[in-house]
Amino acid sequence: MKLGMVVSEFNYDITMMMYERAKEHAKFLGAEVEKTIKVPGVYDIPLALKSMLEDGDIDGAVVLGAVIEGETEHDDVVIQHAARKVTDLSIQYGKPVGLGITGPGMSRLQAAARIERAKSAVESAVKLHHRLK
Repeated sequence: MKLGMVVSEFNYDITMMMYERAKEHAKFLGAEVEKTIKVPGVYDIPLALKSMLEDGDIDGAVVLGAVIEGETEHDDVVIQHAARKVTDLSIQYGKPVGLGITGPGMSRLQAAARIERAKSAVESAVKLHHRLK
């Protein structure tokens, strides 16, 4: 399987560790990370994901990000809209997309504790790809 990854740079210390775990797990599962696009934040993921899914060489993708709670409900809005569009794009292009965006409502400490969940997003995309073949 040729896998693409879209990674949010916001909360860089968390998301880059998620990215490293995701790449390692993809290799373990026999998937090749063909392309990676880094975007400023989770809200920016859908446009990069659309571009990636249009690529005929990509069989599926994983999106990674960490939405940490702020003083407003901004984190809820960001993740709800991003997650909805990620799902829409997966269906539109008929390719699996593993949702590896943690949050909302979490602290930086909780985000750090959830870094390993990036591996679950990879596993979901790879398993679904194989089951849909």
